[in-house]
Amino acid sequence: MAVQQNRKTRSKRNMRRAHDALVAANPNECPSCGELKRPHHVCPSCGHYDNREVVARAQEVDLDEDAA
Repeated sequence: MAVQQNRKTRSKRNMRRAHDALVAANPNECPSCGELKRPHHVCPSCGHYDNREVVARAQEVDLDEDAA
């Protein structure tokens, strides 16, 4: 089993972790519906990608009317 020879200092540890920070998302506006979406992904609200519909969205169903 590998065991470290010498202990890393706090400074060297923190310098190594300097590039590990998370970056914020970069949302784009969907050209068909105007909602924000991730770049190069299908729009979750309308199902369009590259100005064409690739995922058919089912019609909204109101559960209160169906249950009555």
